[in-house]
Amino acid sequence: MQRLFHRDSVPETLRGGVIALGNFDGFHRGHQAVVGRAVHHAHDDRLPVIVATFDPHPVRHFQPDAPPFRLTTLDQREELFAEAGADAMMVFEFGAELAGTSAEDFIEDILLARFGVAGVVTGNDFVFGKGRKGDVVMLAEYAKTHGFFTEIAAPVNEGEEIVSSSRIREALKAGDCETAAHLLTRPFAIEGVVEHGAKNGRKLGYPTANIPLGSYIRPRYGIYAVRGRLPDGRTLNGAANLGIRPSFDPPTELLEPYFFDFDGNLYGQTIAVELVSFIRAEAKFDDLDALKAQMAEDCAEAERRLTRHVL
Repeated sequence: MQRLFHRDSVPETLRGGVIALGNFDGFHRGHQAVVGRAVHHAHDDRLPVIVATFDPHPVRHFQPDAPPFRLTTLDQREELFAEAGADAMMVFEFGAELAGTSAEDFIEDILLARFGVAGVVTGNDFVFGKGRKGDVVMLAEYAKTHGFFTEIAAPVNEGEEIVSSSRIREALKAGDCETAAHLLTRPFAIEGVVEHGAKNGRKLGYPTANIPLGSYIRPRYGIYAVRGRLPDGRTLNGAANLGIRPSFDPPTELLEPYFFDFDGNLYGQTIAVELVSFIRAEAKFDDLDALKAQMAEDCAEAERRLTRHVL
């Protein structure tokens, strides 16, 4: 799996392929359908598959003060795209240059001149180019005159609603891990480097791995049943606090998983923590004994819930 950037030249081995165009943050059921169609076409004609994504997200350029909302990092997307059958991920670095590129230039200079595309697959709501002037209709018109094919993947419905990143964000903000996991086809996972903290959990008998939330969306603050994925392939069950830890000063926003039956050193390692089930909201306790008693209850409840969620 190769990671390319839109200003770079495209290797000859990847020119003339099929590109899936979108943002694909979260890579949910709908995104998987788009990439699946690109892979299908490419495999039929033995062509390479490139999945495009935007980073930073265009919203971050136009609304720099918007609260964090990302569902996946670039590293997570790259892994997911590879699992879906892509040969490369193309990162469009969204800034003033790309925001000012006309829809016509996007097609002619990037898709045709740089990629030499054989085909383009998108969702029906994909727009591109300065002022969002480009859409699937423009792509289809160019395809007719420039000799490449386009396919618009149909939206994926779940119940009476279309699967979307917005629905997943709403579910996470409500603490509804199960709905988010269903739409994503996997639990929502926060990945990050374990940092040193104040060691409050260790003093209470529950040593935690401190992970900053970065650009991820902020799910509902509270206690979760979680699973940790370690670099060595191990999977650990645990309970985690996600929020500001109101019982301690100063309030610091973190994800702090405590893994059951684990006594290793995770500092400096990149781990992924899956939010499996929301247990309760954050609360402030009058003393550490009360907090410790509640943590024991939370861990017991997390263990019960994790036994109901098959790996």
